[in-house]
Amino acid sequence: MTITANAFPPCEAETLLNWRQDFHRHPETAFEEHRTSHRIAEILREAGLEFITGLGGGTGIVATLEGRQGPGPTIGLRADIDALDITEANDLPYASKTRGKMHACGHDGHTTMLLGAACRLARKPDFAGRVHFIFQPAEESEGGGRVMVEEGLFERFPMEAVYGVHNWPGLPVGEAAVHDTAVMAAFDVFTLKLKGHGCHAAMPHLGSDTLLAACQLVNQLQGLISRETPAHQTAVLSVTQFHAGDAFNVIPQTVELRGTLRCFDEKLRQHLAQRFSDAVQAQAHFYRLEADLDYQPRYPATFNSPEHAQHCTAVLDAMPEITRVHRDLPPSMASEDFAFMLNERPGAYIWLGNGENSPALHNPHYDFNDQLSPIGVSYWVQLVEQLLGKQPTT
Repeated sequence: MTITANAFPPCEAETLLNWRQDFHRHPETAFEEHRTSHRIAEILREAGLEFITGLGGGTGIVATLEGRQGPGPTIGLRADIDALDITEANDLPYASKTRGKMHACGHDGHTTMLLGAACRLARKPDFAGRVHFIFQPAEESEGGGRVMVEEGLFERFPMEAVYGVHNWPGLPVGEAAVHDTAVMAAFDVFTLKLKGHGCHAAMPHLGSDTLLAACQLVNQLQGLISRETPAHQTAVLSVTQFHAGDAFNVIPQTVELRGTLRCFDEKLRQHLAQRFSDAVQAQAHFYRLEADLDYQPRYPATFNSPEHAQHCTAVLDAMPEITRVHRDLPPSMASEDFAFMLNERPGAYIWLGNGENSPALHNPHYDFNDQLSPIGVSYWVQLVEQLLGKQPTT
């Protein structure tokens, strides 16, 4: 492997900033990250890294780096690369140039941090074993992680463990959080269509009231959380869309509800899904309606392996850039398709602070904090050095 002279320019922070803001300026959503993928490949090629493109539905990339200290374990480091269908509200010189799309979750920063680590390690691969740098598309609701696993990620690129990072608004830059087990919740979505007999609003007895049934159901479904969920477990059910009617004086024939259900325990998840269906059918029968329920399990819960979480904690504790490592933060009810990878291999997924005053993820005012990029690069590099340091001879 030949490393080019300009594999990683000397002004590291400025280079990372330029990469990140370029990704931010050109956001691409699930399975459409063609420019992003091309730019990642350019940087990897300049660093002399070997890589394979066209993965995960076409835009995923895996680069591989062999340590120069001989045989050893193989690990994977993963970053997500996609953006969101959100119109950016920031007045920034590098604001999104694509209307209706923006990097509102910091994947531009995650990509930058992993690229920086790959380039730095390529310059000095003083470790034993192998690292796979996984650039994954379509994390946002479309399951690019699942697609990569189904395409044979771990068969084509065998590894003993896999690791991920997410920036975390609300945590100061320089702080981190590591969970021993549960990190992010499982994620299901539903679309429910109720169909009845529309009628004049002045004569509701001549029809079947879809709106009344839907309103009652929205309230009734909360009983799945308050009365069907054990008090020591956590679950959230949110109806997020309600579509019905076109006139003041017409009870509509159809109503459509959409939303999401999230929890951590798989048995509870299946129980709530079944009871959700039961509640819909019972309500539809009472109000003389037809119910068409499309309930889709999307992502499993994200669980760390305690041993690998401890590896991450040890690295963070030793980093001068990290002032505090939180070990007791509650897991998030948000979801993450890195869970598909952790279902196949042990590993850990950590949070790095994006700033106390950072707008929330998926907010049109959100922006990844560029102060975090060098910290993220350092974390990845030191994690590799700790896990793949010179292996003892026997």
